[in-house]
Parts: sequence; structure tokens; C-alpha cells
Amino acid sequence: MTERPAAASGEFALGGALPVNRLGFGAMRITGPGVWGEPEDRDEAIRVLRRAVELGVNLIDTADSYGPFVSEDLIAEALHPYPDGLVIATKGGFTRQGPGIWQPVGRPEYLRQCVEMSLRRLKLERIDLYQLHRIDPKVPLEDQVGVLRDMRDEGKIRYIGLSEVDVEQLEAARRIVDIVTVQNLYNLTQRDHEPVLEHCEKHGIGFIPWFPLATGKLAASGGVLDDAAERHNATPAQIALAWLLHRSPVMLPIPGTSKVAHLEDNVAAATISLAPEEVDRLSALA
Repeated sequence: MTERPAAASGEFALGGALPVNRLGFGAMRITGPGVWGEPEDRDEAIRVLRRAVELGVNLIDTADSYGPFVSEDLIAEALHPYPDGLVIATKGGFTRQGPGIWQPVGRPEYLRQCVEMSLRRLKLERIDLYQLHRIDPKVPLEDQVGVLRDMRDEGKIRYIGLSEVDVEQLEAARRIVDIVTVQNLYNLTQRDHEPVLEHCEKHGIGFIPWFPLATGKLAASGGVLDDAAERHNATPAQIALAWLLHRSPVMLPIPGTSKVAHLEDNVAAATISLAPEEVDRLSALA
């Protein structure tokens, strides 16, 4: 493994001005089961975060609902004071009532509180990328996105993103404020958000695929994914990540894990160069 393999993924400039290596790290899995409570091995979670930065990862994605609050606290404990160039992206708008339970709340006063508390937990004066975790259908979109715009204007947020939106919702939000990223479910086997990805590519918006490592039955022995993995002396999961990076220049995968060894395997995917015909064969699997 090269010293900082994440750099091999190439760069993308958030908002056209904030460069990050395209392969980042998602910090959901450093919490307990059901994304609830403390991790089973807190020391290992700290090592994962520090090792990610050593490997060249400079985009770490989290949310106040991961734990809740546990992921943000761990990031600050492991990495603050943050090295130059490290972007901590977080999200707000989900409440938690127990393991695996998620309830959107988009009232402006609540979102303002979310931002203020994330600033405190992460020990930041400004959050580089703040994402609305879900649009609350009970609250006007202008109220939800509008309060984030206000906090951007106050200097507490640099850039704003959305999560799990369609093209119509994205465009409605963009009429209120500039949106620099979209975080939707997307991987080699689940591509319902292909229209959103294409829209993001057209407009220079970063696309953050969550659950990027899913391969399902495509990883079966003798299949296209397995064959590609064998040719590159890689795992099917690494090929799935490499395919995402080849799929679009606005793609910003954030594979997560709670183990250093798994982290190193994931980041090594940035160094895999797929031939155009390999990309086409993998793309045809959906």
C-alpha cells in the first residue's frame, strides 16, 4: 500500500473551492449496534479515525444521530486539533428513540440547535459541510433549508448538502440556497438514484453514495465482479468501490468500518485502475 492511497482517488472541490480526496470515510459504524451507543471497542474506533487520516482520507462524514452524538464525540477526541485540509461533514434532522429507530424532525428551531450542538461536539467554529439528513415532510422545505442558509450567512456553516432526495427536491432546494452535495443510497447493486447522480454530474454537485460496499449476489464465485477481483488481486468489495470512483468524477464514496484492517482494505481500492471495458461490464450488472 502506498503511503497515502486515498489520494489516488483524485480530487473533487466542494462548492468549487474546497478540495477533498474523493474516497472518504463514513463514521456511522464506529458507534454501537443499531448505530446506538458507544462502540464495542472504543480504542479501535479512535485508531480507525487516526489511521484514515494517515492514509490520506480528508473527508470524514458523520451525523449527530450516529450514537446519537457518539460519532461526533469520537471524531473530536481522535483528531482535534484537526490537521490542515481535513473536512468534517456532519448531518442533522434525525432524532433517535432507540437502536435502528430514526425519526425526521425539520423544524427550524430544532435544526438550528442541531448545528450549534454539532459545532460544540466537533470543537469547530464553522462546519465545512452540513447536510440535512432527511427532508421532514411535515415542515415546508423553505423553512428547513432556509435556516441552514441563515446559519451559513452567520458563518457557522460553509456549505450545505442534502440526503436522500430526488431531482425535483434537489432543484427545489437549490432555488433556496446553493447545494454542493447530495448523499443518497447508491452502489453497484442499487442504482435507483441514477437520475440524481446524472443531475449532480451535470451541475458539478458532489454525489456521496451511502452503503457503497453492497455487492450481494454479484460477488458470487465465477461472476463478473469475482473475475475482476481476481484479475486485480483484490476483493469484490474493493472492486465495487473502484467501480464507484470510475463511474463519475463527482462520486465521493465514504465506506465505513470499525476495524483498522478493513479500513486499509477499503482505502486501497482507490489505487485500483479499471479498464473502460471492465467498468462497462460492471455497470451492466444492475
